[in-house]
Amino acid sequence: MKTKLTSTPMVHRIPITKARINLGAVAKRAHLAGEYFILEKDGIPVAGIMGADEMEDYLELQNPKVRKIIAESKADVAAGRTRPMEDFLAERAGKKARARKPRP
Repeated sequence: MKTKLTSTPMVHRIPITKARINLGAVAKRAHLAGEYFILEKDGIPVAGIMGADEMEDYLELQNPKVRKIIAESKADVAAGRTRPMEDFLAERAGKKARARKPRP
């Protein structure tokens, strides 16, 4: 998934009629620039538009199994049951190198 992270996401509030007229441009900005759009009808927010990748991430986070895995990961971090990625990658590289060496 290719979620774009920006320091301050742009949130635009626009009338739904204006969004309909400019839907292609709104969708492009949501996808490429990571902007958000709140669509309003008579000044009342009724829907939102965001990029599809981010929407998929959001929906995945609604899954109780995913939430449980995230909670378990946070508990591991809090308990110190983690290690730097560099150490993990170095260990894996060492195992692959040993596996490739022909045995005498």
